Amino acid sequence: MPGIARATVTCVTLGAPDPRALARFYRDLLDLTVTEDSPEWVVLRDPQSRFRIAFQAEPLQERPVWPGVAGQQQMMAHLEIRVDDLDEAEARARELGAVRADFQPQPDVRVCLDPVGRPFCLYLDDAPEDSPSPPFAPVSWGGDTGT
Repeated sequence: MPGIARATVTCVTLGAPDPRALARFYRDLLDLTVTEDSPEWVVLRDPQSRFRIAFQAEPLQERPVWPGVAGQQQMMAHLEIRVDDLDEAEARARELGAVRADFQPQPDVRVCLDPVGRPFCLYLDDAPEDSPSPPFAPVSWGGDTGT
């Protein structure tokens, strides 16, 4: 479209009190390669694609509460991770330091909390690899979301 600059998302960045520790967790969970590594900044890349995820130092970051509760630290972002076996994927995540969230909104999704408490979803998907998003229905829960 004329007059509109092209923009491309090149990386997702997550904050953590210890970016190296959180990067190790996701590197091992997702089989990614470290491309940049310093105490304040770590970048991982999928060797099979252009996907990158970075971790930056956020020393004052507070552990989020999920599902959200008004007046408490909210989740700022989470990852959707397509897997071919929920049980195996959850077991691997837990082996690496994740915990299963108490609240599980859908039977074909497993919500886990990474080592800094950020939720991430493991899900089964029969849609083609190039589908734009996971096939999730809106979810509501009994917690006080402040809305």
